[in-house]
Amino acid sequence: MNVPYLDLKVQYTALKDELDDAMRQVIADAAFAGGPYVAAFEEEFAVYCQCSFAAGVSSGTNAIHLALLALGVGPGDEVITAANTFVATAEAISHCGATPVFADCDPETYTLDPVAAEAAITCRTTAIIPVHLFGQTADMDAFLALGKKYNLPILEDACQAHGAEYKGRRAGSMGIAGCFSFYPGKNLGAYGDAGIVVSNDEELIKKIKMLRDHGSVQKYEHAVIGWTARMDGLQGAILSVKLRYLDEANRFRRINAHRYKELLKDCPGVFLPKEHEDGLHVFHVFAICCNERDELSRHLTKRGIGCGIHYPKPLHLQPAYSFIGKGAGSYPVAEKRASQYLSLPMFPELTEDQIQVVVGAIKEKLGEIQESGVQKKQPALAVEL
Repeated sequence: MNVPYLDLKVQYTALKDELDDAMRQVIADAAFAGGPYVAAFEEEFAVYCQCSFAAGVSSGTNAIHLALLALGVGPGDEVITAANTFVATAEAISHCGATPVFADCDPETYTLDPVAAEAAITCRTTAIIPVHLFGQTADMDAFLALGKKYNLPILEDACQAHGAEYKGRRAGSMGIAGCFSFYPGKNLGAYGDAGIVVSNDEELIKKIKMLRDHGSVQKYEHAVIGWTARMDGLQGAILSVKLRYLDEANRFRRINAHRYKELLKDCPGVFLPKEHEDGLHVFHVFAICCNERDELSRHLTKRGIGCGIHYPKPLHLQPAYSFIGKGAGSYPVAEKRASQYLSLPMFPELTEDQIQVVVGAIKEKLGEIQESGVQKKQPALAVEL
């Protein structure tokens, strides 16, 4: 049996009638760029995130970028974020003219380590962006305390955490603002690129709405130099439909994740993802750690099982950020985990049979390695330096 890493077709099939009706309505109304369908989704998603305001934009990257610009981040500033995240987080900082300053991650939850983040604060630091990685929120109490202590805004990168919670609070609702991506493979995915910023700060959202539309407060009246970063009407309508099913989809993701954990808990050589005891993990990614990651990945691929690596190289080791001057060994936890991550198939419609096939293939390969006597020791919770 082949098992895809992600199956967007099965999701579309389940919601086909509603999605088709929504798209037809947008086309009939010719409401393509921004407009009423985006406004409706903004209101719905703000409520969902326990926030008062939202600004729909064209991508998650632009959500972070415009939020930083609205906060006044610019050339000469530094913004602290995780070394182990997708490059978009750092790109958004760079596009403001600021410098991303990376910090290491927690070895168990993989989210930004607040102690490491505090150690990176300088007189040029203007914001901290904790990343809610893989569907789990960062330790937000610690980051909010840092924000208060140093008078720094905490901007949540919630691009992988739609519906995740921290002590009963929704991702995106705790910092000055929360930034989300609706790339198709996300827990709440559009049919193309889209993003949003949510906040309880009305003035901040007003600035973002101005920046996303050429700095315009009204047509042909441009207060500042802005961008073309509006959300499309079609995406707003699609997301409104899919938002109604997000909590149920996340519930199935959690069921599937816990089934993986149950079946793999005694598998030698596998370190399973840990859930923060005060949070609700929504498993955008189900990433195990394994010292034999590359061998296992090749084996799963040969068996027709989709898998991924999120992410194989920390940002400080990317050529684009070589100018920062942080070489190998600078962020040892992030580097160690990057060599071990392996993301297994994860989507709400994943079946028990598919999970059994994935787990069977993992046990088969790791069993072969163990029998050959070449297996490295099991990944430890603590990183060996």
